[in-house]
Amino acid sequence: MVPAWLHALSIAALLTGFFCALLVAIDVTRHHQHMFIMNVVWPVTALFAGPIAVWGYFKYGRLATHAMAKPAMDKGEPPPGKRLTPFPVMVAKGTTHCGSGCCLGDICAEWLCFALPGIAVWFGWQSIFAEKMFAVWVFDFVLAFLFGIVFQYMTIVPMRGLSFGEGIVAAVKADTLSLTAWQIGMYGFMAAAQFLYFRPLLGGPLEVNTSEFWFTMQIAMLCGFVTSYPVNWWLIAAGIKEKM
Repeated sequence: MVPAWLHALSIAALLTGFFCALLVAIDVTRHHQHMFIMNVVWPVTALFAGPIAVWGYFKYGRLATHAMAKPAMDKGEPPPGKRLTPFPVMVAKGTTHCGSGCCLGDICAEWLCFALPGIAVWFGWQSIFAEKMFAVWVFDFVLAFLFGIVFQYMTIVPMRGLSFGEGIVAAVKADTLSLTAWQIGMYGFMAAAQFLYFRPLLGGPLEVNTSEFWFTMQIAMLCGFVTSYPVNWWLIAAGIKEKM
């Protein structure tokens, strides 16, 4: 049985994440980001990063609103979001841009495989993997990659004026290493939590329909941020990924 303290902590963490995401979502509807996709990235990031994301949004995200960026760009000046944001913070924003796609992909994949276990079979459960979790992770990666490509495409194409094909190629280059690094951190923590803690405690893995699973996923997302951050630093410094 899951300890009562962990159950209470899990519920508190999830409620905090939902409240923070709602707070940011309401604000971005009033103060639209100049880069459209960031209207999605900030609330999704708040789901797992909670108060850290709220602080980052109001401290730096508000500098990148359309209302602040357009007048500067019309004058040929760098927008405040780039002029006043330190490079390490730009890297953090780029990392969460990737991570939000991972987060949405993982949420969709986990619930779809829970509702329709046959999907996990299609991705290797019982044929390649004895553990259903590993097959779900393959599906996770596929959906996360698709979300990531869309997010990158919507960022890169308007900034560089690329064609559809050029945009897809650039998005794949920008997101593949970043997303893979994120998933390594996320999967690593989830594997450690499931096999080293919850399996001995419960006799099996946590199920998707528990608050403890999603609290663990919140922490796993933060681990993904840590492993993806240095990769995003290199991608942005090399000009492969856009500054945000």
